Amino acid sequence: MRGSKLTALETAAVSLTQLVAKSVGDGVLSKVKAIKLQKDQNAMANAYDAIINDLVQDRAEAIRIAQAYKTEVDRIEISDDDINHLHNTIEKLIRIFGKYDAEFTKTADQINALISVDTLKAIQLLGFNYKEAIGEPLTRICADAIQKGLSRKVTVG
Repeated sequence: MRGSKLTALETAAVSLTQLVAKSVGDGVLSKVKAIKLQKDQNAMANAYDAIINDLVQDRAEAIRIAQAYKTEVDRIEISDDDINHLHNTIEKLIRIFGKYDAEFTKTADQINALISVDTLKAIQLLGFNYKEAIGEPLTRICADAIQKGLSRKVTVG
């Protein structure tokens, strides 16, 4: 999955680079200067319209690229609320399972101490993707367990 996420970000980066190169490379200012040298009013108006249309299209493309970046970042990032929810959930699990095993409580408390907004955000800023590293394997494990359960029911039933 890592490749597909990078590909979406890389695609957005390439699109942004091309857009910037086009906008800067064409030199809107040089186009305007060239238009001012023309004598025909209709030709000038058409040329200005073309520049405006190009700029409007470039703006729309820049917004599309920004939205693509935001979508990818939102898919990867864990919010402060999510981290607090995770911390509280683990704390409840520690209390439930810790009643039966003191060693579990000690280890789980140490792990839970690491689950803070500051710690997890710092690790995330370094590039760690929790959803990919933890969420996707858990999803696969659950899917496999469901498949095995269903296949047993089909063969038994």
